[in-house]
Amino acid sequence: MALLPSLPLPLSLPAAAAALVALAALLLVLICAIAHVTAKKMPTLHRHEEEKFFVNAEGRKEPVPSIHDPPTRELSVVVPSYNEEDRLPLMMDEAMDYLEKRQKRDPSFTYEVIVVNDGSKDQTTKVAMEYCKKYGSDKVRVLSLIKNRGKGGAVRMGVFSSRGKKILMADADGATKFADIEKVEEGLKNLQPWPNQMAISCGSRAHLEKDSVAKRSYFRTLLMYGFHFLVWFLCVKEIRDTQCGFKLLTREAALRTFSTLHIERWAFDVELLYIAQCLKIPIAEVAVNWTEIEDTSLVTSAESITTPQCHY
Repeated sequence: MALLPSLPLPLSLPAAAAALVALAALLLVLICAIAHVTAKKMPTLHRHEEEKFFVNAEGRKEPVPSIHDPPTRELSVVVPSYNEEDRLPLMMDEAMDYLEKRQKRDPSFTYEVIVVNDGSKDQTTKVAMEYCKKYGSDKVRVLSLIKNRGKGGAVRMGVFSSRGKKILMADADGATKFADIEKVEEGLKNLQPWPNQMAISCGSRAHLEKDSVAKRSYFRTLLMYGFHFLVWFLCVKEIRDTQCGFKLLTREAALRTFSTLHIERWAFDVELLYIAQCLKIPIAEVAVNWTEIEDTSLVTSAESITTPQCHY
């Protein structure tokens, strides 16, 4: 009787634990290397001369406001964008539709959307300027950076140019339903009273983790859990999903955290929340609707392994 070919058996528990520890160590080395390459001794707060202005709907230059100024809007939405000419319209259409309807229901609600073009090589600025012309530069502003700073750097430049009492980070791919801002707003409200007017509410995809694990290879699942363990062990204890790009901050919390931020590229969210934790800023985590969007530009290999698909 012919012998059946041997099938690979799943790793035993001790072997799986050893593999997880090894992968966690590799991820720690990777994170340290990224932090070493991208971090500065002091946060980079320098603006190029051209970045001190935005172009209004009439084509004239106007100086950007400062986060140190008193707020004049209820909400600022900061949208970091790098080569997003294809995906940005879908996100902007959904966001502007929601914001305009909300303002009609409640005339006291005021907002602005700041699209930060992070040194794109495509027509991102042109696409964003169409919304500026349609809705006016008081509602939609385009801030163009001279060179690519990375997502964290782009968000920070947008935050420092904002006028809102509350500031929302939102990805240009539109993976999170924009109407879920009401969920993160509720999360922020539930943290009151805010110490020194500081609080943060994070959108979360942690509730989708089971489905995500079911679609991953054993190796990628180990890497994901290894990354989550390292973030929990070394940095942020109370937030399961640090990487979701849908975060709402009070103005004071945004000023304090982004002024101290060193990392400008991948994993800047982890440092941001770590800083908040060190400053004892209360943080809420709120489940949001999230859809995987077809990738057209940047997905870092580490991020695609350790979280549900994230872009830029």
